[in-house]
Amino acid sequence: MKELYELLLEKGYTIASCESLTGGLFAARMTEIPHVSQVLKGGIVSYWNEIKEHVVGVKKETIDAYGVVSKQTAYEMALNVQQKFEVNVAVSFTGNAGPSTLEDKPAGLVYTCIMINGEAHPFCDLIEMPRNELRQEIINRTVNRLKDILRNS
Repeated sequence: MKELYELLLEKGYTIASCESLTGGLFAARMTEIPHVSQVLKGGIVSYWNEIKEHVVGVKKETIDAYGVVSKQTAYEMALNVQQKFEVNVAVSFTGNAGPSTLEDKPAGLVYTCIMINGEAHPFCDLIEMPRNELRQEIINRTVNRLKDILRNS
């Protein structure tokens, strides 16, 4: 996380998160870094669909058509949080941490979206591990992907 903080600081970028599956863990891990308020504006934990719709701004039609465990929902979460928080970078996490299926989608199916200045970088992962390990793993993968994108932009 410290390396991500330093990359954001170097580029003069700010970041926000919109988390469902991860329950605020991304933002919590970011706040372990001293002075992170220089880059982290905040985040939204949107576990219920009503919060995704009424607070985040995910369209009900998107959820009805694709489900909350979808690339489309992850995209709208990242886009809307980027706009609401007026940040350069937004990350979103949605999926099924298990242990049972959700929306006929398997446990371990995760959609994330990294939004950088309006450009979307969506990802889909299927991770077979216990829910709390999965939450840590998807944050690690997303942080590594974000660092790679920032280094190459």
